[in-house]
Amino acid sequence: MVKTPDLPQDIISEIIEMALSDHVPFDTIRTLHGVSPDEVKAIMRSNLKTGSYRAWRKRVRDFGDRRAIYK
Repeated sequence: MVKTPDLPQDIISEIIEMALSDHVPFDTIRTLHGVSPDEVKAIMRSNLKTGSYRAWRKRVRDFGDRRAIYK
């Protein structure tokens, strides 16, 4: 299990906003904040409602299957 990184709330909010965007890949989040994709998922899981997290993961997974370059 991946631990959620200890980051200030404003940075966590920015990471969540970036992760929810369909136009920001995980690599950009890693470059800006040094957070791995697994850590982003842990942040999302701990800060979103269960249904919202599942919908986000499904959307990321579905887009990843359809596009060569996506999160």
